[in-house]
Amino acid sequence: MDALLFSCGRVALVRAGRISLCISMFAMVLAISFSADAQDVLSLTDAQRLAVDRSRQLAGQDAAIAADREMAVSATQNPDPVLSAGIDNLPVEGADRYSIGRDFMTQRRIGVAQEFTRENKRRLRGERYEREADKILIEKAATSLNIQRDTALAWLDRYYAEASVVLIDEQIRQAQGEIEAAQTAYRAGRGSQGDLLSARAALVELQDRASEIARKARIAKIALVREIGEPGELPLAQSPPIDHIPIDLGKLDEHVAMHPAVVALAKQEDLAETEARLAQADKQSDWSIALSYAERGAPYSNMVSLGFSVPLQWDQTSRQDREVAAKLALADQIRAQREEAVRSESAEVRSMIAEWESAKERQSRLERELVPLATERTQAELSAYRSGKSSLNNLLAARRNEVDARLQALQMQAEAARFWAQLNFHFLHDDAVATSLQDAGRTAPEKDAQ
Repeated sequence: MDALLFSCGRVALVRAGRISLCISMFAMVLAISFSADAQDVLSLTDAQRLAVDRSRQLAGQDAAIAADREMAVSATQNPDPVLSAGIDNLPVEGADRYSIGRDFMTQRRIGVAQEFTRENKRRLRGERYEREADKILIEKAATSLNIQRDTALAWLDRYYAEASVVLIDEQIRQAQGEIEAAQTAYRAGRGSQGDLLSARAALVELQDRASEIARKARIAKIALVREIGEPGELPLAQSPPIDHIPIDLGKLDEHVAMHPAVVALAKQEDLAETEARLAQADKQSDWSIALSYAERGAPYSNMVSLGFSVPLQWDQTSRQDREVAAKLALADQIRAQREEAVRSESAEVRSMIAEWESAKERQSRLERELVPLATERTQAELSAYRSGKSSLNNLLAARRNEVDARLQALQMQAEAARFWAQLNFHFLHDDAVATSLQDAGRTAPEKDAQ
C-alpha cells in the first residue's frame, strides 16, 4: 500500500488530472484491507449462524416434515380400488371335470371393488399428519434454539478462557520484571538471595497457572470447532453485552408458554385430540361396492353382479368405545405433562434469573471494590519495597492477591455470561412459532403449485 501511495504521488506531480484516480484506488485498497480484517474475527452471531447451517439434525427434521406433509395429502384419499379375477364353480368330478365351458354354473369372472371412506374420516386422517408436521416443526425450532445456545456457551467459554490467558500473561511479565529488580538489588547488596528465590518461585507458580488456563482455552477452542467447524479457529470478536435478557418476570407465564418443551407438548396434545376425534369417527362404518362380469360357456348367457358391503360394529361398547376412551386418556396424560412442564419451567427460569443477577452483582462488586483495593495494595507494597520499608515477600503476596482478584472477577463475569446465554436462547420467539405453523399449514400440492 505504501508503494501505491508513492506511485500515486509521482503521478499527481506529473499529471494533476489523475489525482482522482489515485484517490479512488487508495480508497479501494483501504476498503479491501478493512474487509479482510473484518473477516478475520468470529462474532457470536456468525458462530451461531454457522452452527445452524451445518447441522444435519435440522436437515433430518426437514425430511420428516416433508414426509408428513406428503402423507397428509395421501391420507385424505379413498383406498385404491381392488381388481379381482377368477373361475367360479369349476367341476372337479364327472364327465365335465375341469371344463370351463360345458357346465352351466361354471363362469370366468372379472370384477372391481371400491371402498368409500367417509369424508370426515379422510379429513381427520390428513389432519393427523398435519398435526404431526406441526410437532416436528416445533421440535426443529427447538433444535435450532439449542444449537444457538450451545454455540453461545462454547463461544463464551473460549472468549473468557483466552481473556484469562491474556491476564495471566500480563502478570507473568510483571513477575519477570520483579525478578530482574530482585537480581539488581541482590547484586548491589540491597537485597537478599531469599528475595530472589521467592520471586522466581512466584514466577513458577504463575507459569503453572498459565499452563492450566491455556489448557482450558485449547479445550474451549476445540469445543467451538466441534460446533461450527474450521471457522472456530479464528480470533474472536468482542463479547456481546450481557446486561440484558429478553425476559420480563411480569410476563413469565407468556415466556414459559413459548418454551420448546411446553410448545412441543401442546402440539402433541393437539395430535392426541385429533386421534381421539378420528377414533370417534371410526364408529361410523364405511361401505364398499363391488361390480363383476362373469362369462360362461357358449350355450349359456353371461352375467353381471353388483354388491354392497358394510362392516357390522355389533359390539361398540367393547371395541370402538374403548378405543375412543384410550385416545382421550392419552390426550389427558399429555395435557397433565404440559401443565407440569409449565410449573417446572417457571421455577427453573426464576432460579436462572436469580443466578444471573447474583453473578452480575458479585462481578460488579469485585471490579468496583476488590480489584481496585488489590491494585492499590500492590502499588503501596511496591512503593514501600522501593524505599526499603517492605520486603519482596510482601510485594509478591500483594501481587498474587491482585492476580486472584482479577481472575475471580473475570470468572464471575464468565459465569454471568453463561447464565445470560442460557436465558437469552431459552424460549422460542413468537415469530418463529408463527412461521413454523404457517409452513405446517401448507400442503404438498399448494407448495407444488407455487
